[in-house]
Amino acid sequence: MEHSGHSLLYEGGILLGAALVCVLLFRRLGLGATLGYLVAGALVGPQVLGLVGGAEDKLVTAELGITLLLFVVGLELNPSRLWAMRKDIFAIGLMQVALCGLVLAGVVMLAAGFTWQAALALGLPLALSSTAQVLPMLQSSGRMKTPFGERAFSILLFQDISIVPLITIIAAMSRNPADHGGTPGLLLAIYTLGAVIGLILAGRYVLGPLFRLIGNLGEREMFVVAALFTVVASAGVMQMLGVSPALGAFVAGVMLAESPYRHELETDVEPFRSILLGLFFLSVGMLLDLGAIAERPLFVVGMALALVVVKTIVIFGIARLFGMAWRGALGLGLLLSQGGEFGFVLFAQASDAWLIEPEVASLFGAIVTLSMATTPFLMMFAARFRSDQPIAAKQTREGPSPDGANAIIVGYGRFGQTVAQILTAARVPVTLIDTDIEMIDVAGEFGAKVYFGDGTRIDLLRQAGAGEAELILFCLDGDKIDRSIAAAVHEAFPQASVFVRGFDRRSIIELHGSPVAGVVREVMESAVKLASSALDSIDVSREEITRAVGKYRATDAERLSLQKESGDIRAARDLILTRPR
Repeated sequence: MEHSGHSLLYEGGILLGAALVCVLLFRRLGLGATLGYLVAGALVGPQVLGLVGGAEDKLVTAELGITLLLFVVGLELNPSRLWAMRKDIFAIGLMQVALCGLVLAGVVMLAAGFTWQAALALGLPLALSSTAQVLPMLQSSGRMKTPFGERAFSILLFQDISIVPLITIIAAMSRNPADHGGTPGLLLAIYTLGAVIGLILAGRYVLGPLFRLIGNLGEREMFVVAALFTVVASAGVMQMLGVSPALGAFVAGVMLAESPYRHELETDVEPFRSILLGLFFLSVGMLLDLGAIAERPLFVVGMALALVVVKTIVIFGIARLFGMAWRGALGLGLLLSQGGEFGFVLFAQASDAWLIEPEVASLFGAIVTLSMATTPFLMMFAARFRSDQPIAAKQTREGPSPDGANAIIVGYGRFGQTVAQILTAARVPVTLIDTDIEMIDVAGEFGAKVYFGDGTRIDLLRQAGAGEAELILFCLDGDKIDRSIAAAVHEAFPQASVFVRGFDRRSIIELHGSPVAGVVREVMESAVKLASSALDSIDVSREEITRAVGKYRATDAERLSLQKESGDIRAARDLILTRPR
């Protein structure tokens, strides 16, 4: 190609086309999207069809996908959720990573004769499983909210957290000499600690006010820019210090996990994360050294088999130790037996630290890839031993995973506040969403946690847990929910009953025939109450007040019914009570 722009479009079209075909095929076969991306990259890469080159350059860009993934993981780590799952996360998760990592390091050292530093730099990453592969499998099977699914998620969550100390461990063992541009491992660990403290302070005193300012401006595009700036800037600071950029993004995410902007940030970052993470797996597939694999096929297959067997046995033993039945423990071990996507990142880090050769990183990348390919087949095998059924997710769930709520209230003004307090009094956990920054701040002073975001957006509702909520209540001021929005919400979240605060009769007519469970005019009941109190104050009898209110309700309902049928606000004007009858 003569022009780089043409080359970019050509290679982009090839990569996207290959990814589309392979991911759809592998999804259809039940093998997952991750494996589809890896195979697509290998097929169009330089070692098979040779249609696309420059995998190293693409990987540099695509690593931003891992950075964004860690940012999203950090956003999920609010203290209340961590506390509720503390035993599974910090006991089972820690034991799994530590025991699997040490055992696998021993296997690597015995099988390949590496030094203990190199074996540890390979064994610890192999202890991590594939969040990108496992979580979609749990969600699609309806097991995410079963005790089994929650325990699997807890282990994955600790694995994601453990990326931070694993990066530091590899940095501390670095053998990259100073005269070749490297930084001593101990000094690098000190840099890491200092950078983390700096990012915590920046998150507290810079990021919060920045997002509050943008929220007040009401420019959604600026929120996207600010979210990407936060990730790139925090990652860039770490990279300047010679530390993994993903660590900076993770810390930035944790700093914003309790902010009102969490759902909005997660929603805005998600499309970029998905695309770049797909490009990351494509680049990894392109970089697989098929020649090295062909030279040592028995080693690759044997190590992949050892990886699956060791992790299954160790996780099975830990799960049994913590009281799981043998069926669930076996299923958990098989589900988490593969290597994970963060292994590729840590292998590259170990190579940069001169702990392993680049060829070894590629070889163990192939081992991780092969282990990931076994997971769908292992889960098919484990299904025959499974005792929990997907229906248990509905029976045992406590609400959506983001906030533990099974009701989402969009709009926290005077109307939404009343609705929220009544639901809370009935012990129904709620997630609150609004776009009014000043109101969010005031609500926080009274102990209410309100998230910033446009709650009419399907993607934001999904991030807030609408996929598992039982109620979605739009308590927005004004005529903001129309038939198309109501239909879209119902189609996206059919399990949830949708209620709408109607502004006036027009909104009731507009929503007639839409899939909402109920529409309530915002001022009708208060007006009825005021009229009743006024009549009572001039000594009108209780019977007469009841008769008058009943007559109004009956004629109003009849008129509204005729208006909805005709779609005309002027219909049945003669039923309006304009003079005593």
